[in-house]
Amino acid sequence: MLRPRWLAMLALCLAVAGVFAWLGQWQLARAIDSDPPPPGQTEQVRELADVVAPGEYLAEPLVGQLTDAVGTWVPGDFLVVSSRFNDDVEGFWVTGQLRLAGTAAPTSLAVAIGWVPTRDAADAAAGALEDAVAETPDAAVEVRGRLISDEGPGLPPAGANPQEMTRMSPAALLARWHDIDGLEVYRPYLAAISPESSGDVGLDAITSSAPEELSPVNWLNIFYAIEWAVFAGFAFYLWYRLARDAWEKELEALEDAAAAAS
Repeated sequence: MLRPRWLAMLALCLAVAGVFAWLGQWQLARAIDSDPPPPGQTEQVRELADVVAPGEYLAEPLVGQLTDAVGTWVPGDFLVVSSRFNDDVEGFWVTGQLRLAGTAAPTSLAVAIGWVPTRDAADAAAGALEDAVAETPDAAVEVRGRLISDEGPGLPPAGANPQEMTRMSPAALLARWHDIDGLEVYRPYLAAISPESSGDVGLDAITSSAPEELSPVNWLNIFYAIEWAVFAGFAFYLWYRLARDAWEKELEALEDAAAAAS
């Protein structure tokens, strides 16, 4: 182990172990949130622009944030999303494109307006909303709800209508919306907590409870930090094992030489 070759190998292992130790420290530093959001933050109603900007991902502590949004409904964009559950009952959401007021550029937010148990009821509610917008296209509406992250587009089940939407995804809705030239769109969507703001069209309120408070400790990061410590220890063990194997081979060579000489 004191030969130059193995001392050089030890120096290399020290460098590798140092890198692993730094990575472990980096993981630990991110395992504990030293500035967690205050309890009940999501239940304090905030303006949409103060929570997230168009095109940005919604930060995890803000998922479920109660938000107010003001704008007008875009005609022709009341679409139905299936496989939505209210108190463990499967049904449908009626969604709309809310063109926000007071923005420099045209900006829209996808809104889940309300829930119904059947597709026929969903289509009827969407039709009623279309009729109401046709009568007063410039009527401003204020919607309060929870901001939820985009679920991402998904394919409908085998044998289902290929045009059916089963996931609430603003990206998928954008592909079907009208009047989108130069449009800025929010990545999260708003799940309205009261459908009455859109008129009496037979929609039930979407079940929306307060999100659970997040733990300030990220156990996955702690597990990764322990892994890096194990890797650092393994670097020294590897050096020891290689040196010992070389020593044992030399001993075997000496024994074979002595046996041949005798």
